[in-house]
This record gives sequence, structure tokens and C-alpha cells, in this order.
Amino acid sequence: MKKLKTIPRFETEDEEREFWSTHDSTDYVDWEGTNKVIFPKLKPTTKTISLRLPEYILDELRTIANKRDVPYQSLMKIFLKERIDKELETLNDISEKEGILTTNQPDPEESGQAVKSE
Repeated sequence: MKKLKTIPRFETEDEEREFWSTHDSTDYVDWEGTNKVIFPKLKPTTKTISLRLPEYILDELRTIANKRDVPYQSLMKIFLKERIDKELETLNDISEKEGILTTNQPDPEESGQAVKSE
């Protein structure tokens, strides 16, 4: 293992930013000895989309959302996420039987990220 350099003290974030833009962190940090960190309070990136739905589906969704006292957009995201998870689980089961590995995204609700309406 190589001898690591000492990270200097910085007076400002700009000074630190300039330092790291010209130095290799592997000279200062043993990345082999680190653990993966999850930041559960970070909000997932969202993208605005346009979705055309039959009016009766939107009316039914609003009725359910009203009874649950949640915004209908949030309820729609929850329903979509639940279905996506179910489909991915099914695909993972099939892949395991066939010996194929698949990846799955972490569940925002399990990581402490709330599903928020736009």
C-alpha cells in the first residue's frame, strides 16, 4: 500500500474545489477501504411527462386519492412504483431460473425518500 498524502485544510469551498480539480484523490484517500454510502434524504431526480388518460380512469384515481387524502399525482406515482416493483420481481424470478442476473433500483420509500407530487 502506498503512503497517502495529507489532505490540506481549505479556507473556502472554492479553494477546495480548485485543489481537487488539479489533484488525484487516490493520492489522499484509500478508496479500497471505503464502504458504499446511501444518502436516503436526497430527492430522486424527476422528469415532467405528459400522459393522456381516459377521463374515467382519472376520475377513479382522483376518487381513490381523495379517500386516502393524498394528491392524485402522488397516488399515481405510488401505484406505478408498486407495479414496476412487481414486474421487476417477476423478471428477476424468471432470470434467476434462467441463470441471468438483473439489477433493481432501490425503493425510494424504503430508503426514506417520499414520493412527492409535482
